[in-house]
Amino acid sequence: MKPLKPVIVVHGGAGNWHPERVNPGIEGVKKAAKTGFDVMLNGGSALDAVVEAVAVLEDEGVFNAGYGSSLTIEKTVEMEASVMEGKTLRAGAAGLLKDIRNPVRLARIVMEHTDHVFVVGEGAEKLARLFNLERRNPITELRLKYYEQQKRALLEGKFELPKLAELVKNHPEIFDLETVGAVALDKEGNVAAATSTGGFPLKLPGRIGDSPLIGCGTYADNRSGACSATGVGEIAIRLCLAKTVCNYMEGGKTAQEAVEEAIRLVNERMTGIYNSMGLIAVNTRGEIGAAHNSKHLCWAYLTPEMPEPEGALTAKILR
Repeated sequence: MKPLKPVIVVHGGAGNWHPERVNPGIEGVKKAAKTGFDVMLNGGSALDAVVEAVAVLEDEGVFNAGYGSSLTIEKTVEMEASVMEGKTLRAGAAGLLKDIRNPVRLARIVMEHTDHVFVVGEGAEKLARLFNLERRNPITELRLKYYEQQKRALLEGKFELPKLAELVKNHPEIFDLETVGAVALDKEGNVAAATSTGGFPLKLPGRIGDSPLIGCGTYADNRSGACSATGVGEIAIRLCLAKTVCNYMEGGKTAQEAVEEAIRLVNERMTGIYNSMGLIAVNTRGEIGAAHNSKHLCWAYLTPEMPEPEGALTAKILR
């Protein structure tokens, strides 16, 4: 029997989820899935759905994206996001954002209103002003608390910044690398993906992760499907991970087989380093996939057969 459309899958990040954030996290991804799904039921596109779903997650305050983003080593915020739709391969991304309420909306503006794919820093800020995007201080009390714990661990361990991943590996209880994202298939058979993040905790200012990089953290193609990644951005960048998942689907693998194969690739090629990753995907047949090698992956999905979204803190774990 052919799966029904539309379909949406969202994630709130792979990593180590603190107990205080688990319930809000699960409820947040379910709310985002419902929001994006309803957009498509009411005639919206897969692109509309993933943007609105990710915007919900950016507003929740419990995820490392938008309101509640992680802090850099200098106690500032630099957010980034991207979107892509599979029919025409149009894509947009924005980075080094300090106070845009919804970075994913700016990524869409870059896609639809400029000749570019990726705009950062002052140029992105000017574009946001031009389109009157809403501003919001993204720093929460929870992130400030995490920052102080992380900075203390950094100083006590006398770790050098380039080896920050080693500190994260040794102290997972005080770090979280969560990114948020969504993938969708609409009633017209088009796919789309969106990803947004505050980035690596204590990162160097100016660092760009995989979330705004097309093919790394986000990819969508009507010949295969759509994928959004979460985890250590540098890993996803080196493996062009989102595009790799789509390549697997185009080659005949199901969405679940594709994300599992990609996580195995991470485990095989990125050994001996901190390689925490999670992936969600949907193919053009409406089949979904989710897998990770991290302790947790906060995610949810919704299909026409379901009365409400299903949310979980784990998917298929491959280590």
